[in-house]
Amino acid sequence: MKKTRLYLMVMMLSLGAFTTVNATEKTPKATTTKEIPAEIQVMLNRLEEIKGMDKSDLERAEKKELRKEVRAIKSEIRSSGNGIYISVGAILIILLLIIIL
Repeated sequence: MKKTRLYLMVMMLSLGAFTTVNATEKTPKATTTKEIPAEIQVMLNRLEEIKGMDKSDLERAEKKELRKEVRAIKSEIRSSGNGIYISVGAILIILLLIIIL
């Protein structure tokens, strides 16, 4: 039981050391500027316009339409093909195959 506690304590301390090393890194990393497609930029501008609107004088139905529009725009932006999404299960299977082979 004491060995288990010792191993657990060592593991926790070692994990804490790795996070402090990353936190003390002071060199800023070079940011890559991605060019945003025109149609995505139009949608983002529309979202900013909706955020900036004064919604207090709108009626309930108008607010509901704006919410639907915002949801539709956000789902379009997400599904615009910006990246590859892999589930956790797929990553585990890939790692197991790499280890086995």
